[in-house]
Amino acid sequence: MADQTNQNSTQEPMRTRFLPLDMNNANCDRKRPSKKLSFQPSPTVPARTPPLSDRTRDRIKMQATGKLQITPNAIYDFTADDLTDEGEIGRGAFGAVNQMKFNRTGTVMAVKRIRSTVDEKEQKQLLMDLEVVMKSNDCNTIVTFYGALFKEGDCWICMELMDTSLDKFYKFICDCQHSRIPESILGQITLATVRALNYLKEELKIIHRDVKPSNILLKRNGDIKLCDFGISGQLVDSIARTKDAGCRPYMAPERIDPQRAKGYDVRSDVWSLGITLMEVATGKFPYPKWGSVFEQLSQVVEGDPPRLSQSYNEMEFSLDFVNFVNTCLIKDEKDRPKYGKLLQHPFIQRAEKSHTDVSVYVSAILESMANNGITQFTTNLPAERWSDSFN
Repeated sequence: MADQTNQNSTQEPMRTRFLPLDMNNANCDRKRPSKKLSFQPSPTVPARTPPLSDRTRDRIKMQATGKLQITPNAIYDFTADDLTDEGEIGRGAFGAVNQMKFNRTGTVMAVKRIRSTVDEKEQKQLLMDLEVVMKSNDCNTIVTFYGALFKEGDCWICMELMDTSLDKFYKFICDCQHSRIPESILGQITLATVRALNYLKEELKIIHRDVKPSNILLKRNGDIKLCDFGISGQLVDSIARTKDAGCRPYMAPERIDPQRAKGYDVRSDVWSLGITLMEVATGKFPYPKWGSVFEQLSQVVEGDPPRLSQSYNEMEFSLDFVNFVNTCLIKDEKDRPKYGKLLQHPFIQRAEKSHTDVSVYVSAILESMANNGITQFTTNLPAERWSDSFN
């Protein structure tokens, strides 16, 4: 969804096996020796890796039933043969994301296809992604989950199709239009993201751990939604213990400092949000490019945090926005606010009261992107090089 490439509509005949809609049984294994999505630890996995809980298995089994729920009152049995592949729109560490159409209704969706060959650690991340999207359908700032199925051991996750990522969106505006995202739109992006993160924390006891522009998605109708929960971590006493997850450039100091072994909480995502907002507002990542992890450690852990000012590189920002971003980028996590306080911030409260029509602005930018040849299926041209092509 966040990354997109050229259309490819070829589709081979498919034979699909599905799991029954049964929350009481928890067997998701394929009984084929050649390809299997195994939820049990392999003999090579270190003993310290715990097996998946029965609760997690039950939830995943519930999702992989061959049921497609497009609206609360529209549930369909479906197989892979009911889907028409309209082209790859993204590719990640686990597999591809394709745009597909459900033939019976014409509904177009994003289908995240996870390879059966992923290792035990990646399988657990897949299960987390499935679990989160299933449980988040009542949150309108998280991508909607439609259904899932297994095909020859591979897992297909069917989700709402959004139109672009914030990453591509802001780079086009800055590099091609030589402009900036209006602060009123930044307010709506901030509000939607904080609401999604707060929902994950309060309702699911989950920290996202990978907040960045490519995981915030935009839709022509004005929807702004958070995606990609494959590395989300469960909170135990509000603390996440695993440190090796997420996109390093957006990581908080406490997550990359080898001297801090006590874990971290949602305030690490608050830092990532601050980095994200400063990047999309100014059109430039707030740190210089690091040549090594040691340079990152030196700048992020030992150096001063990035600071936005009202007059920044010939750009003007409101005091509320500057204060919000700089609050997110407080270096000491003990002084950095959690979501409850962020939701009370004047910048967020102003966004809540705003009548900004996000759909008009997003639609205009998407149309301009299309006119410049940047479509849903464009990934062969990196965003940072668009300006070279269209100037």
